[in-house]
Amino acid sequence: MTSAARIGIGGPVGSGKTALVERLIPALHARGVDLAVITNDLVTAEDAERVRRTGLIDPARVLAVEAGACPHTIIREDPTPNIEACEQLERQFPGLELILLESGGDNLASTFSRDLTDFWLFVIDVAGGDDIPRKRGPGVIRADLLVINKFDLAPYVGVDLERMIAEAKEVRGDRAVLVCSCRANIGIEAIVDMLERDVLFRN
Repeated sequence: MTSAARIGIGGPVGSGKTALVERLIPALHARGVDLAVITNDLVTAEDAERVRRTGLIDPARVLAVEAGACPHTIIREDPTPNIEACEQLERQFPGLELILLESGGDNLASTFSRDLTDFWLFVIDVAGGDDIPRKRGPGVIRADLLVINKFDLAPYVGVDLERMIAEAKEVRGDRAVLVCSCRANIGIEAIVDMLERDVLFRN
């Protein structure tokens, strides 16, 4: 049995990780991708329940993993619970092509183990401040893709969006940076294009 590709989605609390998952699901479905979702929270299944309630995906295809402590632990130091959840979904849904793994909200140091994910993206938002790229956190620097969310809020929170994007590209070198607004559903297709090219069709 071929394993499903695994995409990690990390980022600070409130950056829009769950909102991005909710936009990616229909966009990926529209391209014929067979997918499932795993959410990570500290001690609840809140994000999983939110995704199930959307009606965008069969609720049985959404699993919750509780970290019980620092969210870094089960996506980096010991990702065993998430790996087991992936394997459970693969057994339950033969033909599964892609699993989205949303990390519990954390700080700029959040990173995914390569034992867990084939590709990971890090979500920040303009409301968090345009100095985030300059702080050069591991999530910002190392992710395969940096997503800057809520770009449409820039005028209202005093953020120079062009400078923020330029600084993000500068600190990331040749790693990709994409801009979106999950609420307005803008920029999602560009993210899906990259996921198709670099993850689903990489072979």
